[in-house]
Amino acid sequence: MPELPEVEVTRRGIAPHVAGTRVARIDVRNGSLRWPVPAGLDALLRGETLIDVTRRGKYLLLEYAPGWLLVHLGMTGTLRVLPEPNALPAAGVHDHIDLVFERCALRYRDPRRFGAVLFHPRTSGDVLLHPLLANLGVEPFSDEFDGNWLYAGTRGRSVAIKQALLAGSIVVGVGNIYASESLFRAGIHPRLAAGKLSRPRCEKLAVAVRETLAAAIEKGGSTLRDFVGSDGKSGYFQLEYFVYDRAGQLCRVCGTPIRQIVQQQRSTFFCPHCQK
Repeated sequence: MPELPEVEVTRRGIAPHVAGTRVARIDVRNGSLRWPVPAGLDALLRGETLIDVTRRGKYLLLEYAPGWLLVHLGMTGTLRVLPEPNALPAAGVHDHIDLVFERCALRYRDPRRFGAVLFHPRTSGDVLLHPLLANLGVEPFSDEFDGNWLYAGTRGRSVAIKQALLAGSIVVGVGNIYASESLFRAGIHPRLAAGKLSRPRCEKLAVAVRETLAAAIEKGGSTLRDFVGSDGKSGYFQLEYFVYDRAGQLCRVCGTPIRQIVQQQRSTFFCPHCQK
């Protein structure tokens, strides 16, 4: 957490407020995140106009003329809009960075500090060549991602299909929650070897991945523990989970108790009747 839907909800929340506006200053109170925040960020970007806010996988990309800020929310990070840049509320102990613009500010909060704020200079080439982005799989909402793509990417693979989704090399951004939910929608057991999926089942799973992520984005993401959107409001897709975090509860489709297993130290939830 946060996963792709939460990051996309954040992107949609902040972009209308800051795209096309200039940076007044950047206040870095604690640069010790997963990787150190680049020194001299304020001097580098002060006065620069934010060209666009895009997303690649679970990374937010804030584009400026000198380059891109890469923002990863880690496990507990949030990026919230503060509407009064000249009268910001006092920062808490976990409020590490303020990006102050002309009309508002973005405050990066991260209690566990597993997130990241990095800079990719334009002189180093396109941001998609950054080492953290270069080897990511296709976007789940792209035209490229379909049943044929999923079928080709799983051939010869003995790893469980859920682990193949989480790896991010076939399709990006399908984290633990949405992998469990997508597999339920597709009627596929999470332990099934990826290479054993037929082409029709791959098509069904590709559709399920897109539908699950789209539904989560529409509901503002899932709020488990710390996540809130850019406006400080909680998402509520968790109220519509079919299987995730519902161990022992009855399946919403068939009434069979939901089961929980552990795959590579991650909890997996599934219906033993609906998922073969």
